Amino acid sequence: MRLAPVIPLLATAALACGSRARSSQPAEPPSPAHPVVKDPATTYPPTRRDDVVDQIHGVAVPDPYRWLEDASSPEVQSWMKAQHQFARAYLDELPRRAAIAARIAELSYFDGPGVPDARRGRLFWIRKHKEREKGVLYWKQGERGAEKVLLDPNGWSTDGSTSLGSWKPSPDGRHVAFQRKANNSDEAVLHVVDVAGGRELPDAIAGAKYANVEWTPDGKGFYYTWVPPVSEKVPVADRPGFAELRYHVLGGDAAADAVVFPATGNPQSFLRSVVSDDGRWLVAEVQHGWISTDLYLQDRRSAHPVWKPLVEGAHAVFEVKAGGDRFYVLTNDGAPHFRVLAIDPRRPARASWKQVVAESDATIESVEPAGGRLVVSYLRSATSEVAIYGKSGRLAHRLELPPLGKVEGVSGRFDEGSAYLEFSSFSERAIIFKVSVEGGAVEEWARARLPLDPSRIEAEQVRYRSKDGTEVTMFVVHRKGATRTGANPTILFGYGGFNQPMLPTPVAGSWEWPWAVWIEMGGVLAIPNLRGGNEQGEAWHQAGMLLAKQNVFDDYVAAARALIAEKWTSPEHLAAMGRSNGGLLVAAAMTQAPELFRAVVCGVPLVDMVRYHLFGSGKTWIPEYGSADDPAQFKALLAYSPYHHVSHGAAYPALLVLSTDSDDRVDPMHARKLVAAVQDASSSQRPALLRIERHAGHSGADMVRQTVEGGTDAFSFLARQLGM
Repeated sequence: MRLAPVIPLLATAALACGSRARSSQPAEPPSPAHPVVKDPATTYPPTRRDDVVDQIHGVAVPDPYRWLEDASSPEVQSWMKAQHQFARAYLDELPRRAAIAARIAELSYFDGPGVPDARRGRLFWIRKHKEREKGVLYWKQGERGAEKVLLDPNGWSTDGSTSLGSWKPSPDGRHVAFQRKANNSDEAVLHVVDVAGGRELPDAIAGAKYANVEWTPDGKGFYYTWVPPVSEKVPVADRPGFAELRYHVLGGDAAADAVVFPATGNPQSFLRSVVSDDGRWLVAEVQHGWISTDLYLQDRRSAHPVWKPLVEGAHAVFEVKAGGDRFYVLTNDGAPHFRVLAIDPRRPARASWKQVVAESDATIESVEPAGGRLVVSYLRSATSEVAIYGKSGRLAHRLELPPLGKVEGVSGRFDEGSAYLEFSSFSERAIIFKVSVEGGAVEEWARARLPLDPSRIEAEQVRYRSKDGTEVTMFVVHRKGATRTGANPTILFGYGGFNQPMLPTPVAGSWEWPWAVWIEMGGVLAIPNLRGGNEQGEAWHQAGMLLAKQNVFDDYVAAARALIAEKWTSPEHLAAMGRSNGGLLVAAAMTQAPELFRAVVCGVPLVDMVRYHLFGSGKTWIPEYGSADDPAQFKALLAYSPYHHVSHGAAYPALLVLSTDSDDRVDPMHARKLVAAVQDASSSQRPALLRIERHAGHSGADMVRQTVEGGTDAFSFLARQLGM
């Protein structure tokens, strides 16, 4: 076991909360110091355990639940059904379910806007409706125009299983290309709708899982990424390596679409394009995981277009945006906190690139060309700041935004005078701001309205030290006036990977579970900024990936110990929670430090790190995790792989694993194998449950109803386990 020393938290700042009154306040919550309830002895559905052992680089690696990898097997299907029914029998009888479900529904069904996308005077945006399960895509002609429904996925299927994926308007605003997805999986078919008439064109392009549509300026067609269907020649794990960059003529036959950039043959890469504002120049980005990018440039007006390399083999990320007669590149090349460079495509040699926004002590998260300028979003101490620069790099404005929140969804066009962005904090959800790029003025465009008084919620940002002495920041959110009893029911929510930051999260009105319900019940929410994210730049990311991945788990365990040391909670009242890479995180914490947690909620996780790259989109994550095919990386992976460290006789926390039936990103075999292993091994008599959501992909079911059901199960489970 690798445990961090107990280090007290060092408080730094309290987050400001508004005081705008809301209605429908819940009854006074019960005391959080109730004794933890003991579960009765549990008899699970039978699970076969096989004597399967692989020899990998001379090391014997047992895999007793290999048979659970094959979801098409009738035996596995029967096992899944039995496990889900067992979980439902437990979850459906939990106390307080009705009250929890009602409050989650109250904060999940709401009217709320998304960030608009402007195209030649037309605005496009997603809006949630209080009475609908899915968001609806609207448009209007100018700010004062009448709102019109363009795409409403609520009527696409009788059971709600068909969803709207990504969408992108043409530069002239006449058409919108969009993904239609079955079971909310990543797999998608690309379609086009005529905006004015609301009529779908006959264009339908399968293989649009990674579409990344780039319209040509004349609106007559678009570039997109295409992948062939799965077959014997195109196995699932290798499929990204077969991706091609294609061009589709509006109204044409997709089967005749021209290939403009060939498949890389590398399943660890992603392929996307960026077209210049005049349509002449095309950039192909070949992204190798989250750590490096190759760039290629082509003159589309040339009689014989050829690809010229701009960047090849650099150990750095390059993200390209078009703006006027330039390409703007966000990169960490020579700048761990990132900087912005400008490329004149007529003189594309690397020596001719110009720096327009220099690196600073804050990390640049995004750059958006808009209104002839650059809107740059920064991260400083895991909170957002936004500045506007001229295209030559002169600072024009620093935006005045509410303090200590996060900015996302920045939207703008180089030929549009306004930009839009979404701001949220622990007390606010989805304030959409309209920004005058020239003047720097910020005005509220729209906001979500929710039955919540944010003045009853407090948050603070604290600091603690990890096992190796590294200082880590963490947000701690709770009811106003909450005291450190040493027994506050606490959720430690984390991620720690893929360059993704953990920023102030709206406690209500989120597209996910409303944390306000947990806080109103007397719970505490703690969110650490673990290594592996980009809260402190690329060095922070690299300190939590590949051979250094154990640092992420050490940071998380240290956060748990710090919360306990500072009397926020105790091991009997502390739960670990995470999804996807965060599911890996909490599964690793559970196996490395089971004594610190009473319960674990583990969503769509990776847990078999020896074989993960053989399933789903696994090979695309090799640059982040490594591969068991490499001896050194195999050693590191096996050292923390949660599935391989479930120890017979260990007293594990109560475990709720959230899985889905159509996850084509992280194969659900991970969830199945983890639950089977813990059910067999644990001596604690605490439940280990597998909940399987129907018609759902990696991100869930795209229906508010199922979000409410999932949140009810998770919060009810934790309320019982943590003694609420």
